[in-house]
Amino acid sequence: MTSTTQTPPSPEQIRRAPKVLLHDHLDGGLRPATVAELAREQGYDRLPETDPERLGAWFRAAADSGSLERYLETFTHTVGVMQSAAALTRVAAECVADLAADGVVYAEIRYAPEQHLAGGLSLEDVVEAVNEGFREGERRAAADGLRIRVGALLTAMRHAARALEIAELANRYRDLGVVGFDIAGAEAGFPPTRHLDAFEFLKRENNHFTIHAGEAFGLPSIWQALQWCGADRLGHGVRIIDDIEVDEDGSVTLGRLAAYVRDKRVPLELCPTSNLQTGAAASYAEHPIGLLRRLHFRATVNTDNRLMSGTSMSAEFTHLVRTFHYTLADLQWFTVNAMKSAFIPFDERLAMINEVIKPGYAALRSEWLFKQRG
Repeated sequence: MTSTTQTPPSPEQIRRAPKVLLHDHLDGGLRPATVAELAREQGYDRLPETDPERLGAWFRAAADSGSLERYLETFTHTVGVMQSAAALTRVAAECVADLAADGVVYAEIRYAPEQHLAGGLSLEDVVEAVNEGFREGERRAAADGLRIRVGALLTAMRHAARALEIAELANRYRDLGVVGFDIAGAEAGFPPTRHLDAFEFLKRENNHFTIHAGEAFGLPSIWQALQWCGADRLGHGVRIIDDIEVDEDGSVTLGRLAAYVRDKRVPLELCPTSNLQTGAAASYAEHPIGLLRRLHFRATVNTDNRLMSGTSMSAEFTHLVRTFHYTLADLQWFTVNAMKSAFIPFDERLAMINEVIKPGYAALRSEWLFKQRG
């Protein structure tokens, strides 16, 4: 058979494939050159390197430690240069441009407004500056013949006490570019139930939220996020694997929580490369995404922090293709999962799936028909 339906896609096909990204941190995806330039402009003198190439290498090396806490330290420098409206707008616009160039057609980008107030901005100033950057990035992509749509997720830090305030902020801007809410930060010692007032508010307002859970901490974090807080999605959720038993003969038994997550189609915002860096998985081959895909969990593929992980959506898909021999059909499955789980209205999600994603993958699968013969 000549069809490439059952063969792994090439790196170029992966880059051109339409992709959907649900878990990407704005302060984790800056261009190294932008970090260096903003630092010079702002008099920020704490960067470990000023040369963009060496700086990018430093971020990746510092993040590649196996510790979530050490991984989070790298954000001191990116957040440090994102304290003005102009800087936030620039970073947001470049983020969208970079994603569009990588074939991403829909993305939800998250950031914590409370971390960008040191320069005198208000929470509203931060949201409006980032929204302006996202819209500018979409316009630049369109001028280059690329299509991308971006929504913002407002994040509250789980070790702080501003979750309700940020949830209310997300609700005020829900029709102005913000599509949902999130909490992030070190899981150990800071359970999501500390912020029940924020989640109860969002549920009363019929708003959407995701919760970082099941990355550095295990099943109790996932259980609380779902059963106490009512999360629509799980940020990471990779530790759900702790509730799945694989016998020597290959048979699989799901625990009560894992069965609930699969049965309820709870989206898992999996970030393979980031998980390797923080110690949630030892290698791509051992990453739970392979088993979760086989068991038909609502698994999605994400970048988390493109700067720290030196990654992109194309890179994440490439690692999975090389490891699990995934085909374009598998990549489409992950992409449709993500689009189904997005926080925009149902009819818009359906249109993205039927009018952008499926036709894009069909075109890639049909390319073998037009290769020159002889």
